[in-house]
Amino acid sequence: MSDDNLIIYEEEIQRIDSLLTKLLKGAEAKCALLVDKDGHLITRQGFTHSLDTTALAALLAGSFASTKEIARLVGETEFSVLFHQGKKDHIHMSIVGERSILAVIFDDRTTIGMVRLYARESADELAKIFTTMSDRSQNERPEVSAEFAASAGNKLDDIFKD
Repeated sequence: MSDDNLIIYEEEIQRIDSLLTKLLKGAEAKCALLVDKDGHLITRQGFTHSLDTTALAALLAGSFASTKEIARLVGETEFSVLFHQGKKDHIHMSIVGERSILAVIFDDRTTIGMVRLYARESADELAKIFTTMSDRSQNERPEVSAEFAASAGNKLDDIFKD
């Protein structure tokens, strides 16, 4: 994962939400969440009113982090797709690019194959959006002069002195 912060503008969120809505309709899933690998919810679509999406986002990221270590132990760099099957609801999770996780919650009205198909297509489109955003972010990064940085550092030192 990149250490750079990524700024997502409203226009991009609308494109992402549109992709998630298309995914939900095509796969006949209940809801979809896009989460960054640090566990922060980026956006969600579908029936999420009964879910604690903040806690779910953090747990999804934690699940991928622990699974990454399991993958390493068995000689893989990472498992890019996880699936949890419950009695009524199931969760399909996949990595999108380097930064995020797409989670789709669905029930027995659809199949894992349909969810996987639409999730893969959506992940490809989301990765393109993130690449464009990252490129834009790199080009818009303001330069900070050494003089400004030193001045700011001195002021912070003054503030935090005993």
